[in-house]
Amino acid sequence: MSEPLDEGPFFHGTRAALQPGDLLTAGYSSNYRPEVTMNHIYFTALPDGAGLAAEVAALRSEADGGNGQPHVYEVEPTGEYENDPNVTDKKFPGNPTRSYRSARPLRVIREVRDWKRLSPADLQLWRERLAAIAEDDSKEIIN
Repeated sequence: MSEPLDEGPFFHGTRAALQPGDLLTAGYSSNYRPEVTMNHIYFTALPDGAGLAAEVAALRSEADGGNGQPHVYEVEPTGEYENDPNVTDKKFPGNPTRSYRSARPLRVIREVRDWKRLSPADLQLWRERLAAIAEDDSKEIIN
C-alpha cells in the first residue's frame, strides 16, 4: 500500500454526538455491511467526504429503526494510518477521496458545522444504494 498523501486536517462523519477529546475507535458495524465489524476507524481530509459518511451513518440508523443525526468532526489520529484500500486503487487510482483508516483511535478536536448536506433526492438515492449493497454478497469490505 502506498504512503498516505497528507497529514491533515482530518475529518470523520458519524451519527454519534461527541465532545472534544472523545476517542473514536474501531470495532463497530460497517454502515455499508452491518454484519461486518470493522477493524479500523475511517477518516478523510475532505470535510464534505466526512459529511457523506455522516449522512450514510444516519441513514443506517434510520434503517435500523433509530433516528441518528449526522455529525462531522475534525479528528486527529493517535497512531499510524494508511490509505483506505476500499477506495484507493480498488475504485479510484491513487487516493483522490483522501480517505484513510487506522487501527488506533481518532481524537475528536471539534465539531464541524459547515459541511455540505445531501439533498432529499440524494438521500433517497443513498437509501436505495445501501439496500442494494445489503442484497449483494459480492460487495466486499477490505477489513
